[in-house]
Amino acid sequence: MDLILHLGEDAVVPMEDIIAIIDIKSAENSAVNQEFLHIAKEEGFSRSISEDAPKSIILAEINKKTVLLLSPISSATLLKRSRLGFHISDNKEVHKQENKGETK
Repeated sequence: MDLILHLGEDAVVPMEDIIAIIDIKSAENSAVNQEFLHIAKEEGFSRSISEDAPKSIILAEINKKTVLLLSPISSATLLKRSRLGFHISDNKEVHKQENKGETK
């Protein structure tokens, strides 16, 4: 079962495709990161998920291409969501083992 992370609006990304989740304020405080964001926008591999101001940057590999997704959801919230997915997954595995293959 593939876990996905909802990034805002109608955007979802498989967890296995996510390389990094970065707070936009932290990224904007670094000259190197600002240059990277500028180049990503110029070269077309940066995409805004919403018209709202971005709060986080998701670096992902989708279809063997590196993509920067600008999300209106904070990096802290995305991290919580990603952890919740792992906990749900872990619980299902436990249930499978306890019930000899039957999923609750």
